[in-house]
Amino acid sequence: MTTTTRPQTEVADSAPELSTGQAAHMDMNPIDLGRIEVLQVLDEHGNVDQARDPGLSDSELLAVHRAMVLTRSFDSRMLTMQRQGEMGTFAPNLGQEACMIGQVWELTRQDWFSPSYRSFGAQIHRGWPMERLFLLWSGYHEGFPPPEGVNDMPFSIVIGSHVLPAVGIAMGMRRRNNNDCVVVNFGDGAMSQGAVSEAFNFAMVDRAPVVFVCENNGWAISTPTKLQYATDHLAGRGVAFGLSSIRVDGNDILGMIAAMREATRRARDGEGPTFVEAITYRMSLHTTADDPTVYRDSADSDPWHSRCPINRMEKYLEGRGLLSKEAAEKVKLEADAEVLEARERFRKIAKARPREVFDHLYKVTPSELEDQRNEYLSRLDRKGVD
Repeated sequence: MTTTTRPQTEVADSAPELSTGQAAHMDMNPIDLGRIEVLQVLDEHGNVDQARDPGLSDSELLAVHRAMVLTRSFDSRMLTMQRQGEMGTFAPNLGQEACMIGQVWELTRQDWFSPSYRSFGAQIHRGWPMERLFLLWSGYHEGFPPPEGVNDMPFSIVIGSHVLPAVGIAMGMRRRNNNDCVVVNFGDGAMSQGAVSEAFNFAMVDRAPVVFVCENNGWAISTPTKLQYATDHLAGRGVAFGLSSIRVDGNDILGMIAAMREATRRARDGEGPTFVEAITYRMSLHTTADDPTVYRDSADSDPWHSRCPINRMEKYLEGRGLLSKEAAEKVKLEADAEVLEARERFRKIAKARPREVFDHLYKVTPSELEDQRNEYLSRLDRKGVD
């Protein structure tokens, strides 16, 4: 699958002559920015474009479906736990399950993934235990470092700040002649950050084996895309940097896998970076500290209910005779049970350690802070707090 046509500039057969009779050095031919492909394999009715189907086996199709269902179950349980005071502020990803799973499905254990903060579905698929993610989002440092053997970067809260380091990893891969690649994701809001543009430029100049995935979910917190950029798409920005670029239906799991298969192939074959704009929609909150009803009309979200990535996959699997409605319900119940088991493991290890609140602040603790620490510890002793 060819994802894009890269920008081409035709060279004139001969340079125009000025009135002095000297040839001009300026190429006066029109600049052709090429063609950006828009990809959808599986539509919201469960129909598949056979010519673009990535050709997953029956077992792979069922595994992809289950991964999306597990992502949603985890998201739902996290939200419940946050509302009950068991979890800190986090960013739900309801409705973005295909985008999450699709972007990492083609990665190997040797490849690297650099996630933003709305990526726990992808992280679970990459090998993060769910109880570890519970720890992370409830404020325990043990949950923050990636698990042993998982080539993931710690997730980034600062918008777009992780994209340049991801390019740096890819540049190192090229210099070591590794046949691996890096996938880094970010939202449409990060496209307004200068660091992301710098990352595009470094990657293209170096031909680094990196795939940029922009999860265009319609909102940068409370700012809609129509107020954030003046064009109809973001894929064109990739073209401006010379990146092979494609626009994909981010709610189409098969489309995401097809696009990422080609993008990762290009990276591994030394053909350089790719920019994937995945069109999806943030069906839930920006974070649990957010109230979207203040700035978003429910009518804006209504059309996206019919574009649910899980529903469309289930329609397709049912049409293929691979998944009945009863079997789909069983998958959901099993995913819910798996998340609850992880929650119980989390509860057994999530013990508050109030005596550590002053640790890891300074290499040499200032005297005034040491006085505060001693007073604080004395109060804990008087209350019998370990």
